Amino acid sequence: MRVLLIEDDERLTEALAASLRSEGYAVDIAPCAEDGRWMATEVPYDAIVLDVGLPDGDGIDLCGSLRDSGVWAPILILTAHAEIGDRVRGLDAGADDYLAKPFSLEELIARLRALLRRGQAERPTILLVGAMQLDPATRRVSIDGDVLPIAGRAFAILELLARRQGQLVSREEITEHVWDWAWEGASNVIDVHVSAIRATLRSSPRAPAIETVRGAGFILRAADGGGPGE
Repeated sequence: MRVLLIEDDERLTEALAASLRSEGYAVDIAPCAEDGRWMATEVPYDAIVLDVGLPDGDGIDLCGSLRDSGVWAPILILTAHAEIGDRVRGLDAGADDYLAKPFSLEELIARLRALLRRGQAERPTILLVGAMQLDPATRRVSIDGDVLPIAGRAFAILELLARRQGQLVSREEITEHVWDWAWEGASNVIDVHVSAIRATLRSSPRAPAIETVRGAGFILRAADGGGPGE
């Protein structure tokens, strides 16, 4: 999943980004409101972590502006102010949650997981594709109770395919959701991950299959909804 972090404190940004990446998230960083506004409207982020005190504007005003622009990714606001009035102002502007500094990185990640679970209307708690269950919160994939060793980028790719099961997901969409701006990986890296996912899924006869549409992308189909992947 891809997260936008709008924060000007370099030390906090580095710590947050490192923690989120260690959990398997792709993280883009915007150090100011102007950059954050542009990035949030250009990329379909899965969640946004937004600091109130930005050098070129108020984070709560930015939150309201993003909502007015049709950006509906879950927004978690960070602030040094814990007053009720500030919390109400943030929630009224369209924020989904509010975390006062100082906070633990573990709490932030837990709240972010909760937002991603709840998220937008198309985000069910557990994703079902035939017999396969994928839990975005615990990052666990199982079939008939057997947990499959799918993690990191491979999990993020499978999650995206599961959210769009039966539909074509382009390579460009996978790149946008799974990697950040700084990514300059090999051109075949998506195929390598998809091949690894297929190899793991083949351990179960009831696993869904990933179909390759040459030159376009991939489709995830339940075991009874399409042929085996290539």
